[in-house]
Amino acid sequence: MIILALDTAGVDCAAAVYDSGRNTVLGEASDMIGKGHAEHLMGIVDRALDQAGIALSAVERIAVTVGPGSFTGIRVGVAAARGFALSLGVPAVGVTTLAVMAEAERQRSPGQAVLAAMDAKRNEIYLQSFDPAGRPLDEARAVTTEDAQAFAADFDGAITGSATPLLRPDAGEQANHFPISIVARLGAAADPSSGKPKPLYLRGPDAKPQAGFAIARV
Repeated sequence: MIILALDTAGVDCAAAVYDSGRNTVLGEASDMIGKGHAEHLMGIVDRALDQAGIALSAVERIAVTVGPGSFTGIRVGVAAARGFALSLGVPAVGVTTLAVMAEAERQRSPGQAVLAAMDAKRNEIYLQSFDPAGRPLDEARAVTTEDAQAFAADFDGAITGSATPLLRPDAGEQANHFPISIVARLGAAADPSSGKPKPLYLRGPDAKPQAGFAIARV
């Protein structure tokens, strides 16, 4: 099965073409852009397809990171994934950024459970734990830093993500990184019958509508 994987949930804009039958990434492209995913994504996809040497029409599944992460970036990626799936007549699946981070750490620390922890600012942490086989042990959630610290104190395993120094003071700084090859592999294993990908935000947006400036409808 040929999978096109997309990631716009963080500072990277990335795409990969993956052959699940051969367990091989055929092509990938990634730029660290911070913002502007909507303007860059199609070019990134074209670069990945060119490197793979295949046409978009050969893609049999779309995989996309659904968050948590950048509100705007997630919307861009999910919309693109749904658009590609509709035009190609193929399924699209969502992959959480926490699962991607956990799988990356699991590859570095095989045989250990993994706690994926992203600093969500405002005294909150996005948190989810996974067993040594990569299966989730709980739901992705936003918790206070204090609650996350209490959970991590009893957690027997590796911790990964930007919130790691908040949970283990002896740990060095970490950035949230979602390797596109892992997005592709998790997308290959995902169940397309679970429904179309949709954003996983875990909390509301920082921006709020300015109700005082709303124009009355007549």
